[in-house]
Formats: sequence, structure tokens, C-alpha cells
Amino acid sequence: MQKKRILGLLAVAATAILLVGCGKSSSESKTTTITVGASAVPHAQILKHVQPELKKEGVNLKIKVFQDYVLPNKALASKELDANYFQHIPFLKNWNKENNGTLVSAGKVHLEPIGVYSKKVKNLKDLKDGATVLVSSNVADYGRVLTLFKDAGLITLKKGTDLTSATFNDIKTNKRHLKFKHSYEAKLMPTFYKNNEGDAVVINANYAVQAGLNPKKDAIALEKSDSPYANIVAARKGDKNKPAIKKLMKALRSKSTQKWIEKKYKGAILPVSAD
Repeated sequence: MQKKRILGLLAVAATAILLVGCGKSSSESKTTTITVGASAVPHAQILKHVQPELKKEGVNLKIKVFQDYVLPNKALASKELDANYFQHIPFLKNWNKENNGTLVSAGKVHLEPIGVYSKKVKNLKDLKDGATVLVSSNVADYGRVLTLFKDAGLITLKKGTDLTSATFNDIKTNKRHLKFKHSYEAKLMPTFYKNNEGDAVVINANYAVQAGLNPKKDAIALEKSDSPYANIVAARKGDKNKPAIKKLMKALRSKSTQKWIEKKYKGAILPVSAD
């Protein structure tokens, strides 16, 4: 009788241990870890802001910071990342075309208005004849740059020019004979501006903010808020509908995150609420 009782207790204990083990396994299975590559400012900062919210949703967000525009897509394509957050759609399309890639957009998050900066003039229209304009080698941004100069009345473009794929060869008239030099890495542009190189320097907002500049106050010309160049989260084809990526997008585009972006960057970075 005593033996049966002992055996019964052992069976109950074994069952309890098994249930505890199962409970732990079930809890762990609810947590998904994703690694997202991002530029330091503002992308990594925005991702860090939503980390606590995602943790509540069972998503452990790891952030890998990149200092250039070259490596994040390579890392995503090679499955070192689950997603990245640093680029706009024209850049992504151009990268896919040049690298036979299949990366896709998971959704828009914010706009970084590209701007022209100068220590020599206070208005883009005041650039002198023959002035030198320094631009990064990022071809996907050329249409944005050309739009700024076209809107200022300094250049005209050839008929039928597609701004999302435009280059400086699409300039039809250049009445001030401006010299556009575009062979530099984007991250170097704030340094050129601070060293007073060229007559004007075109700088992406993330690098401008990172260098302590305020695009709204310091740029002599700034991209309009209705620009189609909003920054996106990119993922591999077939991955953008995964639950963890969807939760990431929901957190990034929530009203609370939009308000946080507006407050933190004071208009230098503009939230985008929908595609």
C-alpha cells in the first residue's frame, strides 16, 4: 500500500515538472527576436523608442547600427538582418536593379527632408554664377536635389524627365552655370559644409541632425513635406507580412510614436502615418 502511495506521488511530481517545462517552453515560444539594421540618426533612435512597446507584444527588437548606405541592404539580403530602416523607395528600387535584388518595402515611417546648406549665401536663389554645389554620390537622391534647384528657378529639366531616376544629365538649362560635383559619400557632406567647402552642400537630414544641424533653421532650401521620398522599413520578399514585422510597423506608425518624432526632432524629421 505504502509502495503504491509513493509511486503515485512520484507520478504526480513528474507530471508537475513536465507541466512546468511545457509552460516555460510555451512562454519562450511567444517571444520572437528580430534584428533590424538602421542608420544611427534618426532611425536607430526611433527603433529604440519603440523597443519597450514591442517587448510587451512579444517581440525582442535588436538594433544594428550602420554608418553608411551600402551595407544595410547587403546584410538584409544575406539574412544577417530581418529588416532594415534607413532608405526611401527610389533608393531601394535602384539597389534592387543594380544588385538583382528582391527586397521590398514593409511600409513608410518618416520623411527626412533633404536640404541645401551654405555659409556663403542665405538663399538658394543668391548663388553666384559658376558656383560649386557638392552633392553625394547617392544617385537615388538626384531627383530630390534637382527639384530643389528647379523650384528655385535656377535650372530647368528636359521634357519627360522622371525625377525618381533623374541624373544631372537631365538638366536642360542652367542659367547660373552651376557646377554640380557628386562623387562623395553622403556621410561626409556635413564635414564639407563645416569646412566651408564649395558654395553650397546638399545634406540628407539624418546626417545633418547627427552633425548638430537643424534642417528647418539651417538649410537655405529644404525639401517639401509632400515629397514621395519617405523612409521605409525594408524586408526580404515574403517576410513583410510576418507577425513580428507587422508589429514593428504598427509600433513605428502609432500615434504616440508620431507625436514623439515631432517633439524630438522639432520638424526636422516628419512622421508619415500611412502609405
